Amino acid sequence: MIRTIGVPAETKDGERRVVLEPSAAAMAVSAGFEVRVQSNAGVGAGFTNEAYEKVGAKIVPTAADAWEADLVVKVKEPQPSEWQYFREGLQLFAYLHLAAEPDLARALMASGVEAFAFETLSYPRGLPLLAPMSEVAGRAAAIMGAYYLASGSGTLLGGAAGVTPARVVVVGMGVAGTMAARGARGMDAEVTGVDIDLARLYELHQQGIITSSLASSEMAIAEAIVQADLVVGAALVPGAKAPKLVTRQHIESMRPGSVVVDLAIDQGGCIETSRPTSLSHPTFVEAGVVHYCVTNVPGQYPRTSSRALSAAVAPRLLDLARDPASERLVGALNVSKGQIVYKAVAESLGF
Repeated sequence: MIRTIGVPAETKDGERRVVLEPSAAAMAVSAGFEVRVQSNAGVGAGFTNEAYEKVGAKIVPTAADAWEADLVVKVKEPQPSEWQYFREGLQLFAYLHLAAEPDLARALMASGVEAFAFETLSYPRGLPLLAPMSEVAGRAAAIMGAYYLASGSGTLLGGAAGVTPARVVVVGMGVAGTMAARGARGMDAEVTGVDIDLARLYELHQQGIITSSLASSEMAIAEAIVQADLVVGAALVPGAKAPKLVTRQHIESMRPGSVVVDLAIDQGGCIETSRPTSLSHPTFVEAGVVHYCVTNVPGQYPRTSSRALSAAVAPRLLDLARDPASERLVGALNVSKGQIVYKAVAESLGF
């Protein structure tokens, strides 16, 4: 039976989000649970220890104190320094992205943790705990792409009188891709959307979110990317490693100083030349192209991200605390009794 809920401070590079804002902590307290928040866990997002104490949460001094709770909820996947807190019977609720984190998957399996992932929960439809951060990441992709394009090839997304606007290609028109396209269009770029869903492409074109569309294929992607100034990769297969839709050959065809933003990097990336970067070292150059592959993009907007994530997570957290088998948690369980139990994750890891 769950009696205590722990909220440790995030330890990933540059991560300033907190999974529960005070109002969400208050919901859990009102439901009869003891909420243990590590000291200063919310400060990076603008939430003080006093704000949590006012709603009845308990401030604890160390990460170990928070991890001693029956149920631990956090934003990002546990970092290696946190694996020491894993134990049999612990319930964990967070973004896990296990298809791209085989060592973490093995640590969870070996320790007997019951691990539930935000990114695979599918109640009532879609991926409701992934969507808020996909929205933030998509908006950020346009901002970061524009910034690094200026310092790379020196191109302004919207162009100028007598100068054509930049060409942006977005691969994968889910939540993140759509928001990236909207952001780029808002800066007057020409935006091509690429997806396998023709109905989705039609809808986005009619709405003016993209200026042109392409049915996804290797040849179509190659033709679009060779002319692109900015490519945003946002392809997603829930739970599984992202498909490598943009190849090294595609990247090598781009002009020097062009930019790619791989929003699928948490799931291994959908661009062949991508590798994970951090908020403190966000880019690298490969084949003359600037790569932005930060694995926690929303972490640079901690207050907005924390409030959006908290609103989505809090109801499901209470469901988990009351009944881990609740139908409102469908798809969330990834590791149970030492086994990977989410099919796409197991297949990606070869388990």
